[in-house]
Amino acid sequence: MGADHAHKLTFHGHSPVHRMAPHLKIAALVTFMLIVVATPGRWFGAFAVYLVMLMAVVAISQVPPMHIVKRMVVEVPFVVFALLMPFIARGPRVEVLGLMVSESGLLAAWTLLVKATLGVIAGLTLASTTEPPDLLRGLTRLRLPDTMVQIMGFMIRYLDVVGDDLRRQQVALASRGFNARDPRHWPVLAKSAGALFIRSYERGERVHLAMLSRGYTGRLP
Repeated sequence: MGADHAHKLTFHGHSPVHRMAPHLKIAALVTFMLIVVATPGRWFGAFAVYLVMLMAVVAISQVPPMHIVKRMVVEVPFVVFALLMPFIARGPRVEVLGLMVSESGLLAAWTLLVKATLGVIAGLTLASTTEPPDLLRGLTRLRLPDTMVQIMGFMIRYLDVVGDDLRRQQVALASRGFNARDPRHWPVLAKSAGALFIRSYERGERVHLAMLSRGYTGRLP
């Protein structure tokens, strides 16, 4: 199951980026993100340089751009929030496309959007060129606490299992004629999410007990 999930994220290849040591790629990603986050929002030229650098890495990795673009859907919540910021922020107003929006909110929206986009592209490039087991070995090499590495490993391993549970819930609701069309259906969705959380939590408890019964002492063999 973990292997299947790895194939969904990773684009198999033999480029220099694929062959680069995982701990070096993780260190490069963290350094890049720290620089991006520390860059003031008004330094527009700097963000253009960052984007060109990322595009160069993607080109060298030979990962098809659409492989990354399709997975950028994870950025949607940031995009929605960024679009709202010019309208809900206070301060001096300016006219943009016939609409009066907050000047500070506009800058905040741009900053959030550009930094989130660069972060998502950089993270997806790492995930596309590195198998999950290699990522975990890289984190271990970087001296990340063993407990955190194990938690990340189990998250990767059981993500598909939780996804299958969610799909079964959707099929069960659809077979009963349920179709969420307005806020009146939100309580049903909330109960489904709660049931999914409890089922996942109980599965985690069972897995932990099974590991303890096999001699688990906090470190994997």
